[in-house]
Amino acid sequence: MFEVLSFYKFFKITSLKKNKDFIQKFLTKNKIRGTIIIAKEGLNGTISGKNKDIEKTTKKIKSIFSFKNFDNSNNSKSKFQPFHKPKVKIKKEIVPMNLTIKSKERNLETHLNPNEWNKLIKKKYTHILDTRKPFEYKVGTFKRSVNPNVKNFRDFPKYLNKLEKDKPVAMFCTGGIRCEKTSVYLKKKGFKNIYQLNGGILNYLKKIKKKDSMWTGECFVFDNRISLKHGLKAGSYYICSGCRKPINFKDKKSKKYEEGVSCPNCHDNLTEIQKERFRMRQKQINLAKKTGSKHIFQKEFK
Repeated sequence: MFEVLSFYKFFKITSLKKNKDFIQKFLTKNKIRGTIIIAKEGLNGTISGKNKDIEKTTKKIKSIFSFKNFDNSNNSKSKFQPFHKPKVKIKKEIVPMNLTIKSKERNLETHLNPNEWNKLIKKKYTHILDTRKPFEYKVGTFKRSVNPNVKNFRDFPKYLNKLEKDKPVAMFCTGGIRCEKTSVYLKKKGFKNIYQLNGGILNYLKKIKKKDSMWTGECFVFDNRISLKHGLKAGSYYICSGCRKPINFKDKKSKKYEEGVSCPNCHDNLTEIQKERFRMRQKQINLAKKTGSKHIFQKEFK
């Protein structure tokens, strides 16, 4: 069993290249996989490994940057290693929105726990805002939520500027970090009633029983588990090798689905040259499976 930890922390980081190289070597040495993004405004990551190695890694990260706790973190389990390798990336922002924030700017007083969140979103006048990408929204979301249908998070402010400033806005995302920035942005724009789900969907699905849940569907995650259900149990979605979008069992029954090649989302947009290339890749993967080995292009574990 593997431990999967997602986390973020807003704080000032210097010597980005030096820290990146050190963390990269540490992850590799301790058999940790996943991705950590570091920027001048902080860090954001999801990593996986054996429990003792995850504990060792989190202690080292906190020691390197001299802080005691992450701003938020979520733990879950996986029967297999859901990442292919360790990656540490340097970015301008840990969430791209053309807005850098400081730890003290976070609106902690508007962070709601799952039970408080349920009470707020039951009120008809609350604008429930899903800050994730459209394909994530399609996999699962809260009842009555609205998705801006924005492909890149940096374009999100264009949608936010259209909202009513006096209407309560309840925001959520996978782990909470996208809402942290959105909350700061809206406060600077004069919004008064801004709320966010503390710890995001992952925290909600972990703590709220299914019978009390306002959530429908599953939660897309950016690793090879693809999606999670209540209790953070592995979901039922797969990933299309053609477009890298989540697909369900019904999609796999479509005439436009071809294993390793296409799905209903991308079939009509792929060229024949692309499809043929994907078929050759899938052929190599199938041959590798027959010999009991993994192919370099194999992405799915289900």
